[in-house]
Amino acid sequence: MNDAEHEPDKGSGNGILWGSAIVAVGMVLSAAAYAFIVRSSGEKNTEGSLAAVSSTSALASLQEEVTPAEGVTLPAAWGNLGQQLTAAGVIDEAQFKALYARQGGLPQDMAQMLDGSNNGQIKMTPQNAGIILNMLWALGLGNRNPILESGPMENPHYGGAGNFASTGGWTLAAGNAMNHYDMHQFVTLTAAQQSLVEQVAQGIYRPCCGNSAYFPDCNHGMAMLGLLELMASQGATADQMYKAALTVNSYWFPDTYMTLAEYFAGKGTAWSAVDPKTVLGAAYSSAQGYQQILSEETQPPSGQSSGGGSCSTS
Repeated sequence: MNDAEHEPDKGSGNGILWGSAIVAVGMVLSAAAYAFIVRSSGEKNTEGSLAAVSSTSALASLQEEVTPAEGVTLPAAWGNLGQQLTAAGVIDEAQFKALYARQGGLPQDMAQMLDGSNNGQIKMTPQNAGIILNMLWALGLGNRNPILESGPMENPHYGGAGNFASTGGWTLAAGNAMNHYDMHQFVTLTAAQQSLVEQVAQGIYRPCCGNSAYFPDCNHGMAMLGLLELMASQGATADQMYKAALTVNSYWFPDTYMTLAEYFAGKGTAWSAVDPKTVLGAAYSSAQGYQQILSEETQPPSGQSSGGGSCSTS
């Protein structure tokens, strides 16, 4: 039909009645169509909202796996190392406390870790990850170890060990940080334990740079070295060391490891089933490896606040 066939005869009463009927029917059909569109739109919006809620819930659940809010207890007893570090001057206690005074002061458990004499195993949380990073950094820097004596840090190509962020960046010592570099026997290792530390350190990378903990040229690498030495001295196995290393890296770089968890989940592997040694390797945890993973991802990484990603004492 065309429009002329619907147009009423302006000079006929029947035409007016037919025209009114057509208008009425049109209004009813329009109302029904509108109701259908509104209902369909509402269903789609509801489905979209549910999907968004489900996605948010899944991300929150995954985040709890990667960086549990209640923290993780590491198989490494701290003892009185805080006292030893301050007594030796690797940590200037006044400077250390002043740094955190600007941030509201040291929490009680961290003050105990610095000053106490009978600390148990280290418990890392999203709130204290940065403080523990600095304490482990001091331990790794000051403890005497062949990795510092004859490893890549002493390669003449780099102009001396004092030129790295892990040494020149440590500004919380009494005096020059290099006066404490590889100078104190806080942790003593057997030959077998030293071999284990060297083996594991070479397999642990961090996403702020491209080097392993065997080349601790930044604070995260030096802190990781300190943790590995401490764990090895207390009889930890390689598997325990890798697992703990993944835990602390996740708290120090929460955005990175949340993204990696999403990446593995997308491939059907739960975070709890991922091999820590694999994730800590250069293919995933080095700066270059992580960038490669990002290039394969279609979604932007889930944002989280950093727990200790900065390479300074701040």
